[in-house]
Amino acid sequence: MCGIAGIVAKKNINQELYDALTVLQHRGQDAAGMVTCREGKLSQRKGNGLVRDVFRSRHMKQLEGNMGIGHIRYPTAGSASPALAQPFYVNSPYGISLAHNGNLTNAEELSKELFQSDLRHVNTDSDSEVLLNVFAHELQKLGKLTPTEKDVFEAIRGVYRRCHGGYAVIAMIANYGIVAFRDSKGIRPVVFGERETANGKEYMVASESVALDVVGFKLIRDIAPGEAVYINTQGELYTQQCSDQSELSPCIFEHVYFARPDSIIDKVSVYKTRLRMGEKLAEKILRERPDHDIDVVIPIPDTSRVSGQAMAYLLGVKFREGLIKNRYIGRTFIMPGQSLRKKSVRQKLNPIGLEFKDKNVLLVDDSIVRGTTCRQIIQMARDAGAKKVYFASAAPAVRYPNVYGIDMPSASELIAHGRTEQEVQELIGADWLVYQDLDDLIACSSEGNPAIKRFDCAVFNGEYVTGDIDSAYLEKIDAQRNDANKLGNDSHLETGDGVFIGLHNDVS
Repeated sequence: MCGIAGIVAKKNINQELYDALTVLQHRGQDAAGMVTCREGKLSQRKGNGLVRDVFRSRHMKQLEGNMGIGHIRYPTAGSASPALAQPFYVNSPYGISLAHNGNLTNAEELSKELFQSDLRHVNTDSDSEVLLNVFAHELQKLGKLTPTEKDVFEAIRGVYRRCHGGYAVIAMIANYGIVAFRDSKGIRPVVFGERETANGKEYMVASESVALDVVGFKLIRDIAPGEAVYINTQGELYTQQCSDQSELSPCIFEHVYFARPDSIIDKVSVYKTRLRMGEKLAEKILRERPDHDIDVVIPIPDTSRVSGQAMAYLLGVKFREGLIKNRYIGRTFIMPGQSLRKKSVRQKLNPIGLEFKDKNVLLVDDSIVRGTTCRQIIQMARDAGAKKVYFASAAPAVRYPNVYGIDMPSASELIAHGRTEQEVQELIGADWLVYQDLDDLIACSSEGNPAIKRFDCAVFNGEYVTGDIDSAYLEKIDAQRNDANKLGNDSHLETGDGVFIGLHNDVS
């Protein structure tokens, strides 16, 4: 999962892009990057680390221009090489930079095709670089010295014909403008907004609406599935449907875990969805255990807090912040290696003993993936003096890997894969485990926008909305994502301080 942002304005936009990337930091902590354009000259800075670590004052001074794109990344295959930091760049045609959130399910096939048929070189194993080269080739074969918005849309139609999977993309064409587009199922989120100035309108595109809020842009709407939005350097906005077949099937795990609660995605409030998730889960508990003996509801920070509050209210019990989070530790479910995850969990959370001692505690989390985190937290609760420890997952059991840009572990490492709820309960050491029902989760999200007829719920039900995922593909990603392979790959990775490249004007 990654975060993307792009701005076309009347003034220097480096600080606003920085602010947008900072507010999208929850979508990735592995790497960050930015490319700006001034009078056709591109300046780029990218590297491993958080936004605040990658961009220093000396870099910001050199990132000049009234047009630019940015990216924050977490690795979708366990790799953290500086070479994989985005945006990526190709000089032909025109000079194109691209930032991408998602995953191409036919990237391997496309990579071979680019080399054999399009005569283009792909330097990394990133599907984002593949996507960039597909777009560049489709634009180049039109043979235009000065591309118009119609040419850009025609090239993107070619991208849709060739690229499968889930993706949200922002690309900047030097001297001409920024284009953004979304996969034909609308799996990955992306929105755009505007801002009125004395010199005319300015436009911004981002993964989540919260980035627009922080920078001062007004949300216009989500980019539709299969739609492209083009903003030229004069600040003129064009939109066009570029995919012949489109259907809004957004990833429901955005509502569960990834998106910030103050974001609006496909007209659905993430905050209200999580409130409803807590209410539905409380109703299930009251059905199954009307005489429950829960003394207190304690959320596992941060994404389960809203659901936990709603649960406590309906259950008629206390809500307490019993676990204090160290905010300088990253999200643990994407870390390779059980020992590393265990160490991170112990560093990440610390219990307040008086909230646990001699109480029957209901711990609430947004989901259970590997089970490593919840197992340790349950033991923490017992060590802090809890009499009984119950565990509630605001999402259904995660039984299948994600193939559209979320680096969930291999199926064999998902604790619920091939196991019953009772077996999971015993493995994590809970006195009782309750999962959200999938129908209830879908109802929580769809209530915000009844026009959404289908969500991508593949991690829960194994039904992949693009229709091109078979057992062979799942076996391949299982081999790529298992812990042994990740640790093997990471053992020789570079850990450099990033790179700064002047793409036309030799900025150092």
